[in-house]
Amino acid sequence: MLELLLLVPLGVAVGAFGTLVGAGGGFALVPVLLLLYPDRDPETITSMSLFVVWANATSGTIAYVRQRRVDYFSGIWFAIATLPGAVAGAIVVGYVPRRAFDILFSTVLIVLGLFLFFRSQSNAIRPPLQGRGVVQRRITDANGSTFVYAYRLWQGVAISTAVGFMSSLLGIGGGVVHVPVMATVLHFPVHIAAATSHFVLAFMALEGTGVHFATGALGWDQSLAQAAAIALGAIPGAQIGARLSHRLHGGIIIRALAIALVLVGVRLSLTAF
Repeated sequence: MLELLLLVPLGVAVGAFGTLVGAGGGFALVPVLLLLYPDRDPETITSMSLFVVWANATSGTIAYVRQRRVDYFSGIWFAIATLPGAVAGAIVVGYVPRRAFDILFSTVLIVLGLFLFFRSQSNAIRPPLQGRGVVQRRITDANGSTFVYAYRLWQGVAISTAVGFMSSLLGIGGGVVHVPVMATVLHFPVHIAAATSHFVLAFMALEGTGVHFATGALGWDQSLAQAAAIALGAIPGAQIGARLSHRLHGGIIIRALAIALVLVGVRLSLTAF
């Protein structure tokens, strides 16, 4: 019982930071679970993480909806595109050895972190997008700020399918990949990318969690109780993260995410090797 109570504040921290950067928190939670439970297989770890990501993303989405920063048109298309990848990733992870999983996960985190830290912070569309398949978007949030951007829909759909697979495979929810790609490749404003990514995450994580329940990777046992305790903290944590996002510049959010990715990746790689 004491262990479960101690997991609640972990959920608050994961939920707050995960929602702040639009990543769902799985990228930070999975390494912690790997260190806390070294005897558990990757399938169990990812299923626990996705359950928490689902709770966190749902809570965060509610907060971002109130801020009117969710791009529903794009979010629905991206959520549909994640379905096949999320199902496939949840199945494939059952065949990945624990050490190989640790190495793969740490490598992905470090590469993503370095890319985000050293990339240009400009989200300007160069050159202006035109032609078939280009979606023009204009979002005005609750504060009156207006965001205008454009992207190619087929690119967003293709990227979301790949993100869905990686998210379920690694148990990170996908936002850690989706947000930077939406900002750099699709040229979404960072705040809109974070909010819309959370909207997509809620569906994506639910899909992956459903598969894990169906395969028995996440059952009515101790793992589910521990995941539920973390999720209990992640729900209010997500509300905190969404409020903090109002006060931080988009570039600061991306840099914070980058540094966190590298640190967590290095820590996990030391354990893996």
